[in-house]
Amino acid sequence: MKTKSPGKDAMRMQRLRRVEIAAWTLGAILLITYGAIRTWSASARDQAVSAFEQMRVELAAQTSMPNASTPNASTNSQPKPDTSLWSQSRLAAYRESVREQDIPDAVLRVPSIKLAVPVYDGTSELNLNRGAGRIEGTARIGEDGNVGVASHRDGFFRVLKDVQIGDALYLDTADSTLVYKVSSTKIVDPVNVDVLADTTVPTVTLVTCYPFYFVGHAPKRFIVHAHRVTTSTL
Repeated sequence: MKTKSPGKDAMRMQRLRRVEIAAWTLGAILLITYGAIRTWSASARDQAVSAFEQMRVELAAQTSMPNASTPNASTNSQPKPDTSLWSQSRLAAYRESVREQDIPDAVLRVPSIKLAVPVYDGTSELNLNRGAGRIEGTARIGEDGNVGVASHRDGFFRVLKDVQIGDALYLDTADSTLVYKVSSTKIVDPVNVDVLADTTVPTVTLVTCYPFYFVGHAPKRFIVHAHRVTTSTL
């Protein structure tokens, strides 16, 4: 009966040990990188919101409206985005995109789910990586009708999974804060564009892919409708 060589067993254990050390080292590097990206992405988002807020303050000063920093209008008190649910690829894409800093058209806030995201005009990959984008062909922000806003399910809009009917939604524009209330949520096929049809009641429709946790291209769309309640002018 043959027996295993003690030398071979020792070499095998050494190889396994090296693999284990390499795995732990890689894991530590990934955790450090992930934490750094989370910190950086939150800071980049804050820069866009801060630039927007500064524009509002300057506009109010130019028009002799000293109350530019009213509680409803301010987003500075909002928490930083929780990127712990974001995918690694989305974090990397977001980090790359925000190198190009533009002042957004608005800031979308849903305090109940800790969402505060800059909204840019158009749904280019750049805009969707650094925030949210107004969907082309829908009403412009501040106009009556149906304003469509899209963002990635593995980025800012992942928190939409927790939104509830009745939640308040705010769109901060240059000179006002538009207040909405979530009226419905639904899951539709991508071809169902009726959700973006014009409306007689001023509406915001949020669109993201669904399911929120899905490997590959998600087959559905998650829709949030919110109807305007009031407008607060600076």
